[in-house]
Amino acid sequence: MTASNGPASNGPVYALNLFDVADRDEYLAYSRRSAQEVRAHGGRVVALGRFRRAVTGDVTPRTAMIVVEWESEAAFDGYRDDPALADLHPHRENGASAYVWHLFDRLDDLRPLLRGEDG
Repeated sequence: MTASNGPASNGPVYALNLFDVADRDEYLAYSRRSAQEVRAHGGRVVALGRFRRAVTGDVTPRTAMIVVEWESEAAFDGYRDDPALADLHPHRENGASAYVWHLFDRLDDLRPLLRGEDG
């Protein structure tokens, strides 16, 4: 499912990754190399987390959370679609389950959302 609330952003985007570890060895194979590749493609991990508790909402909890800031949506797409990384992404796919990967535009504050602006 994809949704867009306006034109694609040329500036930074945040990728929210929520998942459960399904195969520790597979995910370790992904994580050992992915940090370097994320940086090489214009991303940086800004937060890592382990699920603590659900407070409110209808999202099924996942055990892990990673937030990556990407220079742009194109940088994210470059990482995801780079043919040189075709052997890397299957480790993430096989090592994780219930994966959620959503992109969010970077905002300096919530005023554009509160005014109903699209971008």
